[in-house]
Amino acid sequence: MNTRICETLPEPVVRRLTKYLSYTARMTEEGVEWVSSADIGDALGLTGSTVRQDLAHISAGGVTHRGYNVERLHKMLRELLGADRGWCVVIVGAGNLGCALAQHGDFDRYSFKICGIFDNDPAVIGKKVGDLKVAPMSELGEAVRVNGVEMGILAVPCEAAQEVTDELVAAGIHGILNLAYAHVRVPEGVALVNARILERLQELACLLNAAEQVEGRA
Repeated sequence: MNTRICETLPEPVVRRLTKYLSYTARMTEEGVEWVSSADIGDALGLTGSTVRQDLAHISAGGVTHRGYNVERLHKMLRELLGADRGWCVVIVGAGNLGCALAQHGDFDRYSFKICGIFDNDPAVIGKKVGDLKVAPMSELGEAVRVNGVEMGILAVPCEAAQEVTDELVAAGIHGILNLAYAHVRVPEGVALVNARILERLQELACLLNAAEQVEGRA
């Protein structure tokens, strides 16, 4: 399968494909052989039509009256999303968030290995975080080179976000997950994904506020 298809897919489709990957992983573990687009949609809060359109992008043809072969679909999604290979990841920022991520048990399950956690604060350098020790930023480049690291997770305060991003890029990182509540710039050829927890909470607050207003008018 041409894994570069992800570059041409709309972001919402790619996000849903990652959900299909998690879903088919569970179904595979449970020994389910076939699943319909309606089943997938019901489990993920989507319509069957949306599921079929999304899977048509990757030529995951279903079988009439049976649906999709779970094992085959899961394999296709793993290949497309790069889950069939191991990814070494570094975390920059050994605060509460960074340390929690470094000890998250599901990374290995989805082919992500945390290869190091880094910080520039002498107070935390050398601190044990799970099986890792917090290393100084001066060792980032060597760790990236030795471990073949391609991804970095940015878990630093806003004011340090761009500087640390530049250091990750200079070290040879090709993709960055930005958890900082700040806009950062990366050069062409470096992938950037923003995951803003506070923004998602604000969206949730907006929905709750609207619901309360409706109830108040009822």
